[in-house]
Amino acid sequence: MFQLENKYYLYALGLVPLFVLIYLLVNIWRKRALKKFGDIFVIQHLFPDVSKSKRFCKFILFIVAFTFLIIGIVNPQVGTKLEEVKRKGADLMICLDVSNSMKAEDLQPNRLDKAKQAISKLLDKLEGDRIGIIVFAGQAYVQLPITTDYSAAKLFLESINTDLIPVQGTDIGAAIDLAVESFGKDEGKNKAIVIITDGEDHEEAAVKSAEAAAEKGIAIHTIGMGSAEGAPIPVYKGTVREGFRKDKEGNTIVTKLNEQTLQEIASAGSGIYVRASNSDAGLNNVLDAINKLEKKQFDSKMYSDYEDRFQWFISAALLLLLIETFLSERKSKLYQRLNLFGNEGK
Repeated sequence: MFQLENKYYLYALGLVPLFVLIYLLVNIWRKRALKKFGDIFVIQHLFPDVSKSKRFCKFILFIVAFTFLIIGIVNPQVGTKLEEVKRKGADLMICLDVSNSMKAEDLQPNRLDKAKQAISKLLDKLEGDRIGIIVFAGQAYVQLPITTDYSAAKLFLESINTDLIPVQGTDIGAAIDLAVESFGKDEGKNKAIVIITDGEDHEEAAVKSAEAAAEKGIAIHTIGMGSAEGAPIPVYKGTVREGFRKDKEGNTIVTKLNEQTLQEIASAGSGIYVRASNSDAGLNNVLDAINKLEKKQFDSKMYSDYEDRFQWFISAALLLLLIETFLSERKSKLYQRLNLFGNEGK
């Protein structure tokens, strides 16, 4: 297992391009300054022992040393001891709608990004619970198998977008069925499914799937993303909005929140329905319901001991800085002699 203790210091690496820019600007300034004193080739002959290549090498050594120094401060750590621990918690599967309608911007920045932000905050509040992520549109896929690794969950969450599933639609029933299957065969009232969608279900099996899940003791909670008034679906090229998605007749498509469908699914699944807003995505209410579930004890393997690796990078940085300090910008005597012999041969 690998982790970074102080990963926020990685932003300091953004100074590297600035150093390169300063180096280039100083070189341009130096050339212009020398031209004021006369022909640059004549001046170079007046100072034959000055080496441009060594000056460049000194700069490269400084950049590499600075990079190693920052990595050392970040402190890479490697897990060396894996222990099996007993944990108590509930099993939670989040089914996230990634259909094109989730691009609508009646929630800021848009429905999908608002949902992802809420899930990330939920992960920060979980303690001992296992979580999995399913993405769905016209089809459903497991994005993250159920796990207690919340860091991994956040990484998978960041990669979710509307391009993950080529088949468009909103098949909530397929997502519920896949979530139930992903829990495995363990029984008990310690499982819940959270469906985050705008409710524009193009299938009719969702309520039946919710009822079947409830019969197995699995609670179904739904969170409605969007507004009843609806919003158009923007079309972007890069970061520039080119317009809005249109139907075959050329009319702008307006996607609306279907609260009735989501309320029916939650009711059939013995869960709650919450409507998201810009100030509250509704996951806090769902978390309260999850905390009331019967907690199950299960075994979990986790790294309990990490070894620091900062010393290697700090040592390398100090060594390179030492070399850079003592490296002269003058040409070596051996180089000058070889160059002199070469000129005599001509």
